[in-house]
Amino acid sequence: MHAPGTILLISCYELGHRPSGLTRPLRALETAGFAPDVIDIAVEPLDVEKVKRARFIGISVPMHTALRLGVHLLHRIQQIKSDALICMYGLYATLNADYLLSHGVDFCIGGEASMLLVELVQSLVEGEQIETQKTGFHTPKLPPLEVYAQFEDNGETRTVGYTETTHGCKHLCTHCPIPPVYNGKFFVVQPGTVLAEVQEQAAQGATHITFGDPDFLNGPMHGLRILRAMHEVHPNLTFDFTTKVEHILKHRKHFPEFAQLGCRFVISAVESLSDRVLTILEKHHTRADVEAAIDIVHGTGIALRPTWVPFTPWTTLDDYLEILQFVDTHRLVYHVDPVQYAVRLLVPPGSYLLNRPETKTLSLTLDEAAFSYTWAHPDARMDELHKTVSALVENDARAGVDTLETFYRIWSLAADMHGSRHTPLGFRSKEVHQPAPRITEAWFC
Repeated sequence: MHAPGTILLISCYELGHRPSGLTRPLRALETAGFAPDVIDIAVEPLDVEKVKRARFIGISVPMHTALRLGVHLLHRIQQIKSDALICMYGLYATLNADYLLSHGVDFCIGGEASMLLVELVQSLVEGEQIETQKTGFHTPKLPPLEVYAQFEDNGETRTVGYTETTHGCKHLCTHCPIPPVYNGKFFVVQPGTVLAEVQEQAAQGATHITFGDPDFLNGPMHGLRILRAMHEVHPNLTFDFTTKVEHILKHRKHFPEFAQLGCRFVISAVESLSDRVLTILEKHHTRADVEAAIDIVHGTGIALRPTWVPFTPWTTLDDYLEILQFVDTHRLVYHVDPVQYAVRLLVPPGSYLLNRPETKTLSLTLDEAAFSYTWAHPDARMDELHKTVSALVENDARAGVDTLETFYRIWSLAADMHGSRHTPLGFRSKEVHQPAPRITEAWFC
């Protein structure tokens, strides 16, 4: 197992950025004396020769899309190299371990995957003679940063690097896949590790860094110290991070400094404006809190990019229209990628949603091959709206339709379904709805 290339790590999809599901396990295995190879099939073809050479293949599946792709990849690998040991690792490997293990996967691990991968591989090679000669094998190279999603803001383009300062999350939002794996715990990544990753990517041309922590402000001072150190060495680097609405309110005093250090936008999972839905998802914020968060973030010159889950079994058509009205009123049209208006609640095996009394009254059916429970909305119009909006968003994205135009098309669809009194009368002018900074990858789940 120590021979070069006998360990192969494959990433399927990680939000359009260079995958930490490759970079950190690769570094950990190399430190432990192994010589793995890597493939990122999101941006490069599957290298059959690498698969044939491998004895142990790790497939990174940190999210639902990656898992769906990973299962297709599994079948192809089994055809190419039937005797390879297959390990799927990441959040969705843990949540769907029963299915994966019964369909040809040998190991499933989640949580702190880099450490667990090393331990797993070491357990497999006990007693094996270590091969030290590496003649003819070159250190694996990850795809260049330029092939991944880029930062855009009103004509400005930046090459994006990626890192995380923490793993896990101390919150227990019921729809999130992290709580079933981490159970309300989070772990900090040593500042030296994070800064070394930033330095490496800056040397490769990164001028913007995405901090991909589930919540960057789980450890606010930990993150702030890293940002200060990063800014001291790389004063021209910009960055973005993700955090909860309640953390924006709690740590509002830090946002002027975030702006000074180069923060260009913040992502926050608003999800809904309905008190009922927010209670079921255990988000611990209100519509008023969201409005306060917008004022805090925008008041420092940073853009807030809210995310939504507008299709749940409890979201009414009025709720859906309220989201559109809210986005329009607060001039957030360019702060929300249109795909957000088509997001449908995903209920994977092990989801904390299964413990909610509101969920237990639903007729849920586990679709093992889709790695989620299926549900139907009590108002059939909502399921029809979801299908129509999904198709519209996909077609508009393929045709390059402007976000503003797509937004009002979606609103018109929902308004027609509800009645004329909800006809959108908002600000359709680009002078009102100014472009907002974004990462060019919009499809994430």
